[in-house]
Parts: sequence; structure tokens; C-alpha cells
Amino acid sequence: MYTERRNIKIFSCNANRELASAIAKNLLLDLGQAEVSQFSDGEISVKIDETIRGADVYIIQSTSSPVNDNLMELLIMIDAMKRASAGRITAVMPYYGYARQDRKARARDPISAKLVANLLTVAGADRILTMDLHCAQIQGFFDIPVDHLLGAPLLTNYYREKYGDNLDEFVAVSPDLGSVGRTRVFATRLDIPLAIIDKRRPKANVSEIMNIIGDIEGKRVILVDDMIDTAGTITNAANALKERGAIEVDACCTHAVLSGPALERIEKSAIQELVVLNTISLPAEKRIAKIKEISVAKTFAEAISRIHEGTSVSTLFD
Repeated sequence: MYTERRNIKIFSCNANRELASAIAKNLLLDLGQAEVSQFSDGEISVKIDETIRGADVYIIQSTSSPVNDNLMELLIMIDAMKRASAGRITAVMPYYGYARQDRKARARDPISAKLVANLLTVAGADRILTMDLHCAQIQGFFDIPVDHLLGAPLLTNYYREKYGDNLDEFVAVSPDLGSVGRTRVFATRLDIPLAIIDKRRPKANVSEIMNIIGDIEGKRVILVDDMIDTAGTITNAANALKERGAIEVDACCTHAVLSGPALERIEKSAIQELVVLNTISLPAEKRIAKIKEISVAKTFAEAISRIHEGTSVSTLFD
């Protein structure tokens, strides 16, 4: 995959060191020598233990829970790299936190996704590499290049290999109107029909199924979303699909946030298998039997290689 390694360095903060190590391994590199810790009062401490002058540096850090600690680790490491005269600094953020706060939904709301973009740029990032932003327009919040990878090829490849010639039994289902675009891409890649759940959300983290647009009766369905947080939407959708005639319900997402009651809801739901990508590190207690994890290491390694060599990243998805 990658041969010229003289001037590239891969570093990791603490959010997902397992993924960072796998990315470095795919590039035939070792992780850069750095220590990221906290002082006794909780302030972040970053120490770079090797020269990076003039290097093409990639810092791997998902801004998942604890979001603010992980974000500050990334910002401070970027600042340290900038002050150590790195040639170029790319923030590799498999999961971009605060992405759901991308607009003013009510009066006096912040636009936190834009604030995070500003912070990353001011800290010294020259480029951002991420996957499946909750809202694609967040790319426009940056005045630096953003490479936006897609999780759909990894997910569709998994289902193609698992079900093979039986895919004509399946329907891809969007759990809400906001996910129709990504579900359409998913369905097109597998050449299966699309259905949509139209729902009303009476208040935060509470969803109510209203109507299913499309034919799912007697079908095996795959629910598709970019992230699963408290799992209310996806499990309500799965249960409604089962009640209305689906014979089997699977689900998949890129980012397994899985906060609050998510695991309990998934365990009790009609979901047979939940396929997730490892953009967010899953602790042992969240690796339940229903969850299947797929690594994004090879995809990110290939993207980093192409960015370093100055070749097209978009052709990864042709």
C-alpha cells in the first residue's frame, strides 16, 4: 500500500489507541512516541518524545466520551506539534463530536460544530480526516481541507459477504427522514429496495413511530443510521418493523456512541444483529453478543497514505 515513509508520523491521543495502532500497522509504521496524561487538577499534559520538525504528522483521536477531555487532548497535541515545527498537521477524527449541534434549532442555541471547527483550525490543524459526519455540511464550517470518508462501503461489503445471493430478501430502512440520503446510498450499493420510517419526536430522546413508507411485510430488513446514541430511535423502529410484518430485523451504524440505556434497549429489542464500525472504542462491557464490530483501520490507513502522497482520496469509494 505505502512505500515512502521517510517523513510521515502517526500519533495517538487516548480516545482510541487500539484503532490508532491498527492504522499505523497497516501503514507499516510504529506509533509516534508521545505521552498524553493529566495533571492532578485535571489539566491535559502532552509530551512529544521524538523530533517532528518538517514531518507530515497525523494525530488520531475520536472526540467521543469523555468528549471534552478527548477534544482538549487533540487541541493541545495539535498545538504542541505546531510549536515543534511539524511540516503539516492532520487531525484524524474517526468520530467528530458535537456534530449534532450544527444549526440553531431554537432561539439562542449555539452552533457547537462550528465552534469545534474554529478551535481545531486555530490550534494549528492543516487538514481534517473524518468519517460519516452527522451532517455533511459541517465540511463547510472549516477553512481548511476536510476529507470525509464513508462507512457505507465497509457495511455493505459485510452484508454482501454474509448474505450473498439472498440479498433479494432484504429491504434497507431509514429510521427517520434525516437518514434517507445515507440509506439510499446503502440500498443502491446492495441493489435492494428502500423503505422510510416517518416519525414524530415529542421531546428529546423520545421518538414515536408514525408511518412506514415502503413494503417491508414478509421481508428481512436492515436499519441504517450514522450513529446510535441512546438507541431509542433504532430500537423503536426495529420493534415497529417487526410488529408490521418484517420477518427479521438487523441494524447497522458507523458510530456506536451507546450512551445511557442503549445496551439494555438493544438487548430487549427486535434487532437480531447490530453491526458497528470501530470509530469509537467499545469497552469490554459494551461488547454484547448482538453487536458485531468492523474495523476502519485499513480505510483510514489508505486515506492517510493517499493524502501523504498527494493522490485522490475520493477514488476509495469508486
